[in-house]
Amino acid sequence: MTLSITLPLPTGELESLALNPAGPWRKPTALITSRKVYAAAHVTPKVLGKNVPGAPADIDWDATLAFRRELWSWGVGIADAMDTAQRGMGLDWAATQELINRSATEAAKIATPERTVRDLLACGAGTDQLDPADVESGEAGLAAVLAAYREQIAVVEASGAKVIIMASRALAKVASGPEDYLSLYGTLLTEVKEPVVLHWLGPMFDPSLAGYWGSDNVAAATDTFQQLIGAHAAKVDGVKVSLLDAGHEVALRASLPEGVRLYTGDDFNYPELIAGDGEHYSDALLGIFAAIAPAASTALQEYDAARPAVARAILDSTRDLGLHIFEAPTYFYKTGIAFLAWLNGYQAGFQMIGGLHSGRDLNHLVKLFRLANTAGLLLNPELATTRMAGYLNAAGVASAASVESAVLEGAGA
Repeated sequence: MTLSITLPLPTGELESLALNPAGPWRKPTALITSRKVYAAAHVTPKVLGKNVPGAPADIDWDATLAFRRELWSWGVGIADAMDTAQRGMGLDWAATQELINRSATEAAKIATPERTVRDLLACGAGTDQLDPADVESGEAGLAAVLAAYREQIAVVEASGAKVIIMASRALAKVASGPEDYLSLYGTLLTEVKEPVVLHWLGPMFDPSLAGYWGSDNVAAATDTFQQLIGAHAAKVDGVKVSLLDAGHEVALRASLPEGVRLYTGDDFNYPELIAGDGEHYSDALLGIFAAIAPAASTALQEYDAARPAVARAILDSTRDLGLHIFEAPTYFYKTGIAFLAWLNGYQAGFQMIGGLHSGRDLNHLVKLFRLANTAGLLLNPELATTRMAGYLNAAGVASAASVESAVLEGAGA
């Protein structure tokens, strides 16, 4: 059966789109070893929850944990309680603690000596139990930030997951210069039990993080970052850099101490950064990998099989989708991640905590559907088409109802 759907163009005209089959994706039968990869996963709210701005997170735990099990089945690790999960954009600290502990419990069920809980799960530790507006300046503010970090790191360590030290809005507000970053992070790295991932999130993802590491100048900030890593390399498993600047990442990657990984956070340039330059390559900790896990897993298996050209071609085939999902304003990329998860049947409704499902307009989501279709990432084309038709109908696109009816009739033929 050939499926098609009539989609609106930005001009208001309608155009028929034929649905492609899902790509030739395959789940791994052995541990993926060529790259260490974490997919940053989102959370699913209860359909009948109060999913409006300012409301506490009301999470559908069954759907949220089922999605994590699905990602693990593709051989990738999960980065949890991160920006993708709406930290600071609907996911409060109380819900974050529960998310960390529930995900760690699930990871422990499938952990092996070869694939530990730390390999399966890395979780963000930040300071979002603090309201930056209430944090005092000076030593009192720095002490409050340090205490908040310590509290969250303790939760992640107790769960058994790997710690990701996230960037802090409160620290960005109260730090007076590079020395404050070096002192506070240095204290934390001295105290942690196991090597951690340091996360540098750029202002395109969170404008309140402008000037992180004590400078708006990226080169000066990088010098401070490198100084911290060099002084504490034994406690740094890796660094995740989300600046969407491939040249910067390549240079930083080459300068890291031996044993410190570069987990790319570049959702625009990940194919070439993961491929590497012949001397170094990036591992990955990416939000886009939660959307393209089947393709990403298949590509990683090709790297394991020493077929890098095939692997690179697969990742390249997903690039346009990634560029679109993460287009400016980039911090709304989570809406696209959740929309694709809904199209693929991983959640019952297209809703997000904090009302963030309104973060992208109809034209953006229609184009996402087109690009996912091109990439073979509509895993059940019939379901995706039916859901897209219903969404268009609810949005007021007149042709959607007849399209949905045609799809359902075809499905029963």
